Amino acid sequence: MHKISNPLKMLKIGVLGAGHLGKIHIRCIKEITEYNLVGFYDPDAGIASKVSAELEVRKFDSMEDLIRAVDVVDIVTPTISHFGCATKALLESKHVFIEKPVVTTLEEAKELVRLAGESHVKVQVGHVERFNPAFLAAEPFLKGPMFIECHRLAQFNPRGTDVPVILDLMIHDIDIILSVVRSDVRSIQASGVAVVSDTPDIANARIEFENGCVANLTASRISMKNMRKSRFFQKDTYIAVDFLKKEVELVLLRDMDDPAEAPLTIPLEIPGKPLKKIVFDKPEVKPVNAIKAELESFYSAIVNDTHPPVTINDGVNALDVAHQVMRKIDEALKNL
Repeated sequence: MHKISNPLKMLKIGVLGAGHLGKIHIRCIKEITEYNLVGFYDPDAGIASKVSAELEVRKFDSMEDLIRAVDVVDIVTPTISHFGCATKALLESKHVFIEKPVVTTLEEAKELVRLAGESHVKVQVGHVERFNPAFLAAEPFLKGPMFIECHRLAQFNPRGTDVPVILDLMIHDIDIILSVVRSDVRSIQASGVAVVSDTPDIANARIEFENGCVANLTASRISMKNMRKSRFFQKDTYIAVDFLKKEVELVLLRDMDDPAEAPLTIPLEIPGKPLKKIVFDKPEVKPVNAIKAELESFYSAIVNDTHPPVTINDGVNALDVAHQVMRKIDEALKNL
C-alpha cells in the first residue's frame, strides 16, 4: 500500500501508554519489520509490569528516558495527556504518531502545529477509520458527495467517557467527511444529551459546507447495539459503507450501453429521457489491519519525506469542527 524508498532503514519507536489501545499498538508494531520497538512507558507501574511480561517488551521507568531512546514516539495515552506527551517528544525533535483526538483544546492543537514546524519532524494523527478496508474500497467511488449520513452507535463502555461522545466517537466521522468533501464548513447545528456521564453521551450534528454538501451525523455510546455506517449520495451514485462489518454497497445510475458489469442490473425508463440502468454492486473489500496500516504509512512518510496520510492539520481541522459541535450543543442546552 505504501511505497518505501529505503526499506532497509529501521526506525526506533517507543509507545507511550499501555492501556487497551496501547497494547494493540505494541502488538502491531512488533509485526512491522521496519520498526525497532525499543519499549514503552506507562505511569501505572502495575500495568507496565504486566504488559512487559505479557508482550515481552521493555518497560521504561520514565517518559523522558523512552523519548530520548527512540526516533518515533507513538502516543496512545488518555486524550488529556496528549499535549504534554507530544510537546516533550517534539522538543526532542522526535517524529510523533498521536491518537485521535489530537489534543483536547484548539489552543493546544495550534501550539503543537507550531512545535512540529519548528522541529522539522513528521506528525500523524490516528484517525484509524481512514484505513478501514471498507472505506479504502469505497474511496475511488467518492466524487463530490452532496449529502452524507453517518451513524456511529456503541454500547456503553466506561472507557472513553473522560471526553464527550463528540470527541470519542463522532470525530471519526467528522474526519472522514472532511477528507471527502474538501470544502469549508458554512454552518453547524447540533444537539446532545448527557445520560450516564457528565458530558453528552448521544449527539446529532448537521454540517453544511460552502459547496452545498450537507452531512448529518449521529453518535451514541448508550445504544443497544453497535453500528458504524455512513451513506454518501452524489450525482448518479449512492455509496453505503459499513465500517463495522467492513462492507460496501453501490447503487449506480449508468447509460444502457455502459460496459460495466455487476451482479444485478435493472433497466430504468423515465419518459422523455434516454434509457438508463441501475447497477447494484459490492466492491471487493480486501482484509486490512487498519492500525498496522496507519503505523506503516507513518514509517513510509518519514523515510520517503512525504506528507503523512492524516496530517496534524487534518487532526486539528477535525478537532475544530468537533468543538464547534460541542459549542452548539452547549448553546442549545442553555436555551432550554
